[in-house]
Amino acid sequence: MKVTKICLISDKNAVELEKLNRLMAVFCAALRYSFNRLIEGEQSGKLIKKVNALFRLNKRYAEDAVMQAQAIISSQKKLLPLRIKEVQGKIKKTSVKIEDYQTGKKRPKKVSLEVCLKGLRARLEKLQLRESILLKHQEDQTIPTVIFGGKRNFYNRLKGTLSREEWKDLRSNTLYSRGDKSKRGNLNTRIVFDDKKQQFYLEVGNPLLIEEREISPRLRFKLQVPDNYFNEMVAVVLPNKVGVTSKNKPLEEYKPYSIELNRKNRKVYVHITYDEDVHGSILNWNEKIQSDIVAGIDVNVDRVSVSILTKQGNLLESKTFYCHEMEYVKSNRRSNISGELAKNIVQYLLYWNVGAMVLEDIKLKQDHDTNKPFNRRVHSFAKTKIQKALISRGLRYGFKIKKVNPAYTSVIGRFKFSKKYGLSVHEAASFVIGRRGLGLDEKITQELLNHLRTMVKPKLISILGSMEESEKESKEGKQRRKYIGMLLKNIETFKENHSWKLWNVIHKTFMMKNQELQFKEV
Repeated sequence: MKVTKICLISDKNAVELEKLNRLMAVFCAALRYSFNRLIEGEQSGKLIKKVNALFRLNKRYAEDAVMQAQAIISSQKKLLPLRIKEVQGKIKKTSVKIEDYQTGKKRPKKVSLEVCLKGLRARLEKLQLRESILLKHQEDQTIPTVIFGGKRNFYNRLKGTLSREEWKDLRSNTLYSRGDKSKRGNLNTRIVFDDKKQQFYLEVGNPLLIEEREISPRLRFKLQVPDNYFNEMVAVVLPNKVGVTSKNKPLEEYKPYSIELNRKNRKVYVHITYDEDVHGSILNWNEKIQSDIVAGIDVNVDRVSVSILTKQGNLLESKTFYCHEMEYVKSNRRSNISGELAKNIVQYLLYWNVGAMVLEDIKLKQDHDTNKPFNRRVHSFAKTKIQKALISRGLRYGFKIKKVNPAYTSVIGRFKFSKKYGLSVHEAASFVIGRRGLGLDEKITQELLNHLRTMVKPKLISILGSMEESEKESKEGKQRRKYIGMLLKNIETFKENHSWKLWNVIHKTFMMKNQELQFKEV
């Protein structure tokens, strides 16, 4: 499992730091040059030699610059289909909004209807233009424009709110060096531990300072390592003795670690990435859980609900861990909260002797609307951050981890298990997630089937019969008739289809009020 620890250069030597800043600027220039040449179709082997000569970087730095450029291009190609889906989702939402305002279903609160529609149509045109550009890139197998330094910062520079020096600083603040087992962990940027002083140092090879020597002079900086993983970093940096040589000298083996330096607000952060040996594993969707005790986990932005189950799918206990701060705090604070939350949850699972945890397979989407506070609350990044913290700690403690499709888990939990076990909606959803991880299918209860036949079906037929001719002929009326017809068909043919289709009907037509089922207008 890949682990990244963040440290800080605490050295105040201005001369050495200036040399480091110069090296970072040259490396970033080499990265941008490599990116542009790769886009033009140049081969990486020839490009490495060019970068080596043009920027006076050693071969390893040149390889790292080209490799980073290749990674950017690869990630952009992978993200292109997702970006197209996100834009299409926003187009759909905006079109529905326009129709709702035009038909009188919604009314603007702060501006006139004319101004509201004008703004929505302008947004729709902008989104459609973006969609056409992305589709063209997909057709031509190219990638959208990449702005080194950030798109928002680029436009701030155009407006004049960002100075030339600030813009140059944003484009020259990175240095990357990959790890190598045969080069004492890392060749160009190496971490050294002084056992007497109990102090870490970062040694950075600087080929720009070479005059007639073959070996790059090294810049040396004090490294500030947080106390909570000080011993862990010692284990990563110091070699392991794996035997002796023919001359009875100790044979040492180093752990490879990659280092990325990032300068932000005049501070240089050191991101150290290495492989950590873990005792747990992630199961595939078709692998069965063998543990006697299983935990289903429902992750939300403000709380995490955990249900403890037997391997037969019976509930033992449910508990909710709250984290309301996740809704409004900044990214760094969110990381801290996620780590503490994961620690408490894992301790709870260890108390129950849980062997496997089941989580939702969250897919990141950004088809949000124009409501910024709502977007911030429902954005999947916060949920993903909590999940990653849970998975990381879970693997470290030897849990088997399985991800399942989250479809209708909350609906099934609310209408099937909430009243039965006296659970909240989120706790009931976590129970369903755990059962789904065990491979159990959630069938519709006879009570719900009876309600669908006696309450929902007659009301849907009555709605169709009471619609006026003018409404039937309208676009909205035709869509509504088609939608109600689909619901009726799913009720009639539920035995022939997947159970999720009927759960969808329940979701659309029922609501729970005071633990009692009530019909919801469709």
